[in-house]
Amino acid sequence: MSSDTPTSTSPAGVSRRTFVAGAGATAGALTLGVALSACGSRESAPAGVTPPSGAPAGTLATVSDVPVGGGVIAGDVVITQPRAGDYQAFTATCTHAGCTLSGVSDGTIDCPCHGSKFHLDGTVANGPADRPLSKVSVRVDGSNIIRE
Repeated sequence: MSSDTPTSTSPAGVSRRTFVAGAGATAGALTLGVALSACGSRESAPAGVTPPSGAPAGTLATVSDVPVGGGVIAGDVVITQPRAGDYQAFTATCTHAGCTLSGVSDGTIDCPCHGSKFHLDGTVANGPADRPLSKVSVRVDGSNIIRE
């Protein structure tokens, strides 16, 4: 626009253009704030399983807690058993936006925030996550699954 384009001003001396630009910026900032708070929400960790009393230090769960073809949340870790005797563990944090994973159902590890799903081996089954879950090293000692 040319500099000789007339602008109207309010009695307070603010031009319509300045007011509209300010209102638009404010609306955009509010919308962005709401969107980011939804993306970054960290739900409280699901209850999951608790280690048996008297279990060795680092015990996350027992082998009977983790069904073949399924898994459980144990604190900040999700433990799966894709095949009989094959126990795998991952952080219970979605790689998309850092939300706490909600559980394991129908053969996938599920994120409640944006619908990401992970295979029992931690790889992405369905986005928006595009990176696998971070592995956690575990070992089986008797009937206990222990974080290493």
